[in-house]
Amino acid sequence: MCDQCGCAATPEFVRVSDQRGPVSARPADPHSVQVLSGILVANDRQAAHNRAHLERRGVLAINLMSSPGSGKTSLLESTIDACRGRLRIGVIEGDLETENDARRIRAKGVPAVQITTGQTCHLDAAMVHDALHALDLSAIDVLMIENVGNLVCPASFDLGQHRNVALLSVTEGDDKPAKYPTMFRGADLVMLSKTDLLDVLDDFSPEAAERHLRGLANPAPLLRTSARRAATLVPWIDWIEHRLAEVRAAA
Repeated sequence: MCDQCGCAATPEFVRVSDQRGPVSARPADPHSVQVLSGILVANDRQAAHNRAHLERRGVLAINLMSSPGSGKTSLLESTIDACRGRLRIGVIEGDLETENDARRIRAKGVPAVQITTGQTCHLDAAMVHDALHALDLSAIDVLMIENVGNLVCPASFDLGQHRNVALLSVTEGDDKPAKYPTMFRGADLVMLSKTDLLDVLDDFSPEAAERHLRGLANPAPLLRTSARRAATLVPWIDWIEHRLAEVRAAA
């Protein structure tokens, strides 16, 4: 947990239950809530600036979020290959340490900026602002922001993106949308990744994952993808192109 996003602050209530029902409910610390609100207000101002900066250049920004190991970087590599000559992609990578993911993206001939956050468990708008100045936005159609692997804190921070995409790997539980509702409720697109493994992971039900998503009153599309199977990326790339057209039409 970091001391910048309020992940150590208490929510409205912390509930403890056993098999008979609720045991206790602890109310939030008003001071923690006030501090978190102040952090988010400042972040949202910077995010609005980032978004305007991108829109002036006709760039679509996508915030890619998931737990660690769900296949975000592999998806980006396959997307870059599939979009070569069709869309110009730039990438901002977020991790606590190393430039491993940025190196993988640069090896594809695509500009990539690595943000190493140290102990911070998410990207914020100020970090993205600094990264934007390290990119030539005139040479980019779509900016992919690969957030720090975490199903909690990244969902609370506007980076200046136009759309949120959440990955759910079939190597995780199909109840993740129910367990982490903030991220999945705010997603404009949910992608099931590593679906080539479904034949051997019969305890993951795509239908159950979609039921949990709809239980959050989120009508977002749910796509089944595999970075190893190019044909499964066609709906994803079509979705990107439609969102890019919307951003440019609005601008």
